[in-house]
Amino acid sequence: MRTAIATVCLSGTLTEKIEAIAAAQFKGVEIFENDLLSFNGTPADARRMIEGFGLRTITFQPFRDFEGMPEPQRSKVFARAERKFDVMQELGCDLLMVCSNVSPDSLGGIDRAAADFHELGERATRRGMRVAFEALSWGRHIHDYRDSWEVVRRANHPAVGLVLDSFHVLARNTDLSAIRSIPSDKIFLVQMADAPRLDMDYLSWSRHYRCFPGQGDLPIDAFMDALGATGFNGLLSLEIFNDRFRAGSARSVAIDGQRSLIVMLDELRRRTGAALPEHSVLPPKATCSGVEFVEFAVDERSAAGFEQILAGLGFQKAGRHRSKSVTHWRQGDINIVVNADKEGFAHSFNITHGTSVCALALRVGDAPGTVDRAVRLLDQPFQQPVGPGELNIPAVRGLGGSLLYFVDHKSGLDRLWDVDFEPTEVRDFTGVGLTSVDHVSQSMHYEEMLTWLLFYNSLLDVRKAPVQVVIDPGGVVQSQAIETRDGSLRLILNASQSQRTLSSRFLTELFGSGVQHIALATGDILETAKRLKANGIDLLPIPENYYDDLEVRTDLAAEDVERLRASNILYDREGGAEYFQAYTKTLEGGFFFEIVERRSYQGYGAVNAPIRLASQTRLAAEAVPSGL
Repeated sequence: MRTAIATVCLSGTLTEKIEAIAAAQFKGVEIFENDLLSFNGTPADARRMIEGFGLRTITFQPFRDFEGMPEPQRSKVFARAERKFDVMQELGCDLLMVCSNVSPDSLGGIDRAAADFHELGERATRRGMRVAFEALSWGRHIHDYRDSWEVVRRANHPAVGLVLDSFHVLARNTDLSAIRSIPSDKIFLVQMADAPRLDMDYLSWSRHYRCFPGQGDLPIDAFMDALGATGFNGLLSLEIFNDRFRAGSARSVAIDGQRSLIVMLDELRRRTGAALPEHSVLPPKATCSGVEFVEFAVDERSAAGFEQILAGLGFQKAGRHRSKSVTHWRQGDINIVVNADKEGFAHSFNITHGTSVCALALRVGDAPGTVDRAVRLLDQPFQQPVGPGELNIPAVRGLGGSLLYFVDHKSGLDRLWDVDFEPTEVRDFTGVGLTSVDHVSQSMHYEEMLTWLLFYNSLLDVRKAPVQVVIDPGGVVQSQAIETRDGSLRLILNASQSQRTLSSRFLTELFGSGVQHIALATGDILETAKRLKANGIDLLPIPENYYDDLEVRTDLAAEDVERLRASNILYDREGGAEYFQAYTKTLEGGFFFEIVERRSYQGYGAVNAPIRLASQTRLAAEAVPSGL
């Protein structure tokens, strides 16, 4: 299949869009008419610019309100079509996309529409062109692809074909079986778009919330399976209308689009065995069994204080790097790296962002294969010099310019603690009962959220949970979890359009997107809280009103509620499953730790998020925090 993208997907001028599309390695482009109208040059100038970037214009669109018009409007639309053919000749484009009529003046009737398209096909043939008909999901008379196909079939003209748009088909929950019987040579263009499931009119839904395949909730796989059954091997293009994309980087969005198509076609091949010679086979998605380490970038001034905080949280200094100013801290299955080296990536990251998480390392089944897949998906690989005998751990660029490392057993990369670090002996060490990294919460700019959802979903064998709306005192936060089926890896993506939320204020303090908090698991949160207090770690104070309400709305015994109150522990229940959570106070820069205990509970305590956010906001207003 020949892949392309419509200029309407991206922000910027036509030139900026074409540059971004070429950089994302597309070869075809759909020119949206408005982009050409605002271009400072002739269609011939646009053609030279497009072809100069190694691209070809595959479609000019949209041609609106065509079929079924009464006279004198009918004559006028044919005259308008001739003028569009003139433009297309200058553009070097041979396909005009016609969307179904929405005009209140239009007349219904399949035969009437077919007769109009037959005549349009005749006119197109004289110009060496073709036309393709798309059923808009809000079309006045034709809003079902089965009806648009019947129009094309009855038009019975070699220059008249069908457009299948996944959004228009799937938004109306249209049966897909009829696609399988459409001759593939009559499908002139397939436009791909996903979307979240929303209860709104089709026009608003389409114009503002479309997204790339894999970023939404529509059954794209089922659509592609039906399309694949036809033997279709023609034009496959992305057509996305999305307010986030219009606010984002054109180049980043174009790369996301290419990545989504690569993954979608690879998954089609794996499900159906479809022969797709134009597209290379990807290594499989990485199976992930957890977080191997979290790396903090610190400077000399803050290193001692930060390590004191780790000691208070029950971590033991387990090793010192053989060639760098880097220490390894461990508790249970949790590894934290504190990098205060004056050279290298972490040092540069610290200069920009201050004390912060500069890298995560994931345990995967095949680390080299994971990076190979990442590179094929247009992710950015990363390498930096290592000392003699030290391990070179494969990595790619992650959120906010941070790093995402991959560690596996078969390559021996899980030996890094023995190879790269000299052990540090600590006697009479007692932790606080922390066992593993439960989840990592990342805050990002609102327009980036779909990018990072696609990044993780395309690279790792994970599933996405439904979006949660969290109420912050400063506004609304969208939160979405990405997790492995066994829960060994859980990532939370947070974003807000309000600049006053805790999530957005963190971005300001960090000078970019990043890890805002890490949740650490314990098997006994009451005992852990007790030990933290003994170590001088104060947990985030929770209002008395919360516990008064907890006693009323749950069947917890009064003494159990009192124990939670005394330790500032939040509580949630889903059926028989229980969840306990507590938070440290916020560090300078906006980062904090969460302590959680799960008892068969699969969520993240969303009901408690407004309480936590209000407490953090109140504490921040009282004083600028300097420690835990």
